Amino acid sequence: MTTVPDHYDQLLAEHYTWMLGGDIEALAAAQRGFLTELGLAGGPAGTLAMDLGCGPGHTALALADLGFDPVLAVDFSRPLLDELTAHAAGRAAVRPVRADLRTALPELVRPGTAELVVCLGDTLTHLPTRGDVAALLNHVADALAPGGTAVLSYRDLTVPLTGTDRFLPVRATADRIMTCFLEYPKDYDDYTVLVHDLVHTRPGPGDDWTLRTGSYRKLRLARSWVLKQCRTAGLRVTADRVERNGLTTTVLRRPG
Repeated sequence: MTTVPDHYDQLLAEHYTWMLGGDIEALAAAQRGFLTELGLAGGPAGTLAMDLGCGPGHTALALADLGFDPVLAVDFSRPLLDELTAHAAGRAAVRPVRADLRTALPELVRPGTAELVVCLGDTLTHLPTRGDVAALLNHVADALAPGGTAVLSYRDLTVPLTGTDRFLPVRATADRIMTCFLEYPKDYDDYTVLVHDLVHTRPGPGDDWTLRTGSYRKLRLARSWVLKQCRTAGLRVTADRVERNGLTTTVLRRPG
């Protein structure tokens, strides 16, 4: 088992864009549609958006296309940020930043200046502790301008899967197959789930398959707990729903 940053750098970063579908521009277009459906749009120059846990950057690209400028795209993974830098060529608004999500907002943003903060794709569950999640939500509230918006997405993993339901196919193509297996260890009770990623690859048809594996712990965040922490941070919940992909999407506003 490794830490989340090590797991990404040693295994997942190489395959992350492929896991999502492989076409960053198509992914960015889908995110534009998703964000537009939530009623989000940029404004005049200087309308700041933050993308926390940006990965290869499809959400950051979508935010830039919607008119946000600048878009600070924050992640801990250097390989993913390098990929984003390549994808963002021609989109000057996107500014990749390598930083720890636990300290990124107070380090990078003056209080009350961000129009939008997004933390999507299950990023919240990658933080080390629930205390870190609560602290991040407080940082989000401090960073937002009055009337500003935050959007979170995460999976509620508090109900353990059993039997073969613990095996989750991620994606399969002719030369690559990825499967995820979840384990609920007793040593952490209901606090975390142990994620095992298995990636089979081969150079071409007829070649032998090679297996690489890695494991890391992921937080189990109850939907009710996350909503409580949002309200405690002073954020108003304006929408909260479970998407077809199993992610819970929560839209928040800073009053004012």
